[in-house]
Amino acid sequence: MPDPSARRPVVEMRGISKTYGPVKALTDADLTIHEGSIHGLVGANGAGKSTIIKVLAGIVRPTAGTIRVNGQEVTRLTPASVERLGVHFIHQDRLLVPTATVGEAIFLRHEPRIGPFLNHRAMNRQADALLKQYFDLTLPPGTLVRDLTTAQQKIVQITRALAQKARVLVLDEPTAALVKREVDSLFGVLRRLRDDGIAVVFISHYMSEIEELCDTVTVMRNGTVVDVVDPRETPIDRIVAMMINRDMTEMYPPRHATLGAPMLEVDGLTLDGAFRDIALQVRAGEIVGLTGLLGSGVKELVQCLFGLMRPDAGTIRIEGVAPALRTPIQAVSARIAMLPEDRRAHGVALGLSVAENVSLASLSRYSRGGLVSRQREAEVVDGLIRELSIKTPTRTNLVRNLSGGNQQKVAIAKWLSCQSRVYILDEPTVAVDVGAKVEIYTLLNRLAAEGAAILLMSSELEELVGMCDRTLVVYRGAITHEFARDDVDTDRILAAASGAQTTRRREMA
Repeated sequence: MPDPSARRPVVEMRGISKTYGPVKALTDADLTIHEGSIHGLVGANGAGKSTIIKVLAGIVRPTAGTIRVNGQEVTRLTPASVERLGVHFIHQDRLLVPTATVGEAIFLRHEPRIGPFLNHRAMNRQADALLKQYFDLTLPPGTLVRDLTTAQQKIVQITRALAQKARVLVLDEPTAALVKREVDSLFGVLRRLRDDGIAVVFISHYMSEIEELCDTVTVMRNGTVVDVVDPRETPIDRIVAMMINRDMTEMYPPRHATLGAPMLEVDGLTLDGAFRDIALQVRAGEIVGLTGLLGSGVKELVQCLFGLMRPDAGTIRIEGVAPALRTPIQAVSARIAMLPEDRRAHGVALGLSVAENVSLASLSRYSRGGLVSRQREAEVVDGLIRELSIKTPTRTNLVRNLSGGNQQKVAIAKWLSCQSRVYILDEPTVAVDVGAKVEIYTLLNRLAAEGAAILLMSSELEELVGMCDRTLVVYRGAITHEFARDDVDTDRILAAASGAQTTRRREMA
């Protein structure tokens, strides 16, 4: 890796502060980015990462501080002016026009023209050349954006910035929706760009990615910069401890499970082409892990449990009763809750307020004669905001303005408002920072202690080991292994998920 300190600084932010009334979002924060380096930016919810990046993007005006780009002090930044300075942002939401072609997406607002007319031939030729130059990739320029994979859309975003002579790329959670192979490919691209002298700011909740990719890491907490470290010399556990001001050994709260009667029972569940003869049980007070590789059938299984897909055979019982579960509405009536992996698309309504999201699935609790009691609704919502420590100015704040961790808490609050008894969680901490993870884990333990049954589907093996009383592994459409909490580690789960053995067996202490 290159030594970033030997490179020229291309962005220097000094003494940046930002207040919103009495709230201090940033206090005297510094951020320096060098050319030809990959600079990680990490911190828990409310640490100030988003605010300092919005200041650099010209979206938020700082209360105090100075900003230099390419050695020149700049004031009154706007999104357009910062792009003219060579600083471009690759957002977590891809922000591409679905019906645009690859060429049109890359050259949007900068299209080559012949007089007043777009020169599509030149646009496609230049798009193809850029993709081959930077990514060694052939992607037909006439392909529609909606027909691309998530990884390909990310590449189109980066190519658009490079087409405008970007010297600094700021990537916000770029791997959140990518599989491992796509992540590896993206990292190869970022390393090549670094070697070409481009500066990359990499924001991620995945600490293993920070360790693998970044040359330098700025650690933030409570609106200030705690330290700037070299991840090759500073253990990730130490970086996490700086982020959350606690030791990593406290990551997974201790569990003292008291199990009750079976809440969720599945027998002989089959969906042709996805899984077959699935049998599982989750008791009151129990957290059961569920995992499997891509294509194992585990995704389809949890969708059947919530009425999103219809199985071809088998039964599902809730507290001993087999309700109709042909639709999500019927699942909710059976007091089943589901947190989907893509919370922004399916877990919350971004354009609605916190209060509207929380009460969305339980309006009947606040209604009488068709009229909603807003006072009763507000009391419940405010109670859940306090209980889950949702960081929002008011209950009327739009969910789109919250951090990922707080959006996930809103999704959980929606089901708490429904007084759900069975929770099906699909990657509940994906793209959530470490501090918010601890809060979610604590909440899950509390729900279990109150008698809820929790089925936790996760690809984070450490999460399964740290949180679950039992872990079930799905391989090629069948549950092949069941591990007890006292007799499991990540290596054994991975071996089972990869098909090291294909006969289901109980591995109990």
